[in-house]
Amino acid sequence: MSRRIQPLSLLLLALDMALVPLALTLAGLARSTIPLGTGGALPAWSTQLPWALYVVTSVIWALSLAYAGAYNPQLALRWFNEAWRVVWGAALATVIMAGVLYLTVRQLSRLQFIYSFILAVALLLAYRAGLRVYYRLVGRSRPGGRNRILILGAGELGRRVAKVLLDHSRWGFHPVGFLDDDAGKHGSVVLGLPVLGPIDELRTRAEAARVEEIWIALPAGALERLRRVLDAVETMPLRIKVVPDYFSFALVRTKSEVLDDLPVIGLRDPLIEGFPRLVKRVFDILVTSVLMVPAGPLMALIVLAIVADSGRPALIRQQRVGENGRLFEMLKFRSMIVNVEASQPASPEKASGDAIVHKQPDDPRVTRLGRSLRRFSLDELPQLFNVLVGDMSLVGPRPELPWLVDSYEPWQRKRFAVPQGITGWWQINGRSDRPMHLNTEDDLYYVYNYSLLLDILILIRTPLVVLRGEGAF
Repeated sequence: MSRRIQPLSLLLLALDMALVPLALTLAGLARSTIPLGTGGALPAWSTQLPWALYVVTSVIWALSLAYAGAYNPQLALRWFNEAWRVVWGAALATVIMAGVLYLTVRQLSRLQFIYSFILAVALLLAYRAGLRVYYRLVGRSRPGGRNRILILGAGELGRRVAKVLLDHSRWGFHPVGFLDDDAGKHGSVVLGLPVLGPIDELRTRAEAARVEEIWIALPAGALERLRRVLDAVETMPLRIKVVPDYFSFALVRTKSEVLDDLPVIGLRDPLIEGFPRLVKRVFDILVTSVLMVPAGPLMALIVLAIVADSGRPALIRQQRVGENGRLFEMLKFRSMIVNVEASQPASPEKASGDAIVHKQPDDPRVTRLGRSLRRFSLDELPQLFNVLVGDMSLVGPRPELPWLVDSYEPWQRKRFAVPQGITGWWQINGRSDRPMHLNTEDDLYYVYNYSLLLDILILIRTPLVVLRGEGAF
């Protein structure tokens, strides 16, 4: 990403600084109209604020949003990432404004202050959603800026780079084409972009296309080719980005750092670490503790029902693969006949098309009560204890059976880069009626796009999916 200020960033900044004062005005109107709070609706004159406060509020919100990364395309490419940045920046701005108001306009109604926060967040999120819809409708023909980019390499990595740039052209990305040494690709079109010629024509093609940036997406073994590329453009006023071919490794994210002037790239650093991991863990504990209140009596009734229906034990422990491949014992209510684990196949079963499956409808091993428990995912309730002790998270890819993991391709193992969960992106998008390899792709979507906001979205949608009983057996 170019370090110059992007047009969309400036547009967002300008609209934010205009809409925050509007939210303050609307908050005053709401306080003088809605009969809530002490004394009901206040007189209109008492809700008016000094003009200087509007200016100060606008500046504080803009700085807080910038600090939260709401104007940084690298942090706000996805809608939920951007929404989280806006909410985070808004919360920071509100805390700062509370201190400012305490020292200045202390007569401001607390209810009016709350109204202003809600209205400002709603306005900022609404117009951002509108902009995303607009850019999606106008397509890729009208990028948000004119940062012309030439991509070196039209292979798998180059295509990935081009797709990301095209999907987020509103941030100023404008790829003009590829250069590739494969003569068979010359003159072809990849993702709507032409393959202009070989990499040796870099200088000529860059000048002809008036490019400002070169993104190098060459295979991992092309180190000498990379050196020649850098030599060729040394005297040209071009920004150069190198996209390492880490997709060939079973990795999710790399992290670069400098150790005593030595550049170091971590290939298996935790995906969720530091403060975000602390937030996720605290969130898990708080929400699980709340859920245990109604779940406790329900679990006791399920235990009695299982014992009455098919005897003991009511609870079973299954070895599962957790974060980073660590094995742990996952708790479940027994939904099959007693000692059915002994009949578990030692290797994955194959369905049509060689898709690996491990759940099938009308399984004769499932008890009558177990079928109902599975339909509404009640057999998973004991995993709340796994969450409390830290073996699992509320949201994440499902912890898989070891014998299934043994059959994984390297790319599928990326799903273990985050804590495994009770529910996840796959569970709200198909559940058991989808083949394992498609489940993994859904899990990887969560891995690559993790945010606390996405966790909350999945938790909200999970009860609706469970009540419909879709794909559960």
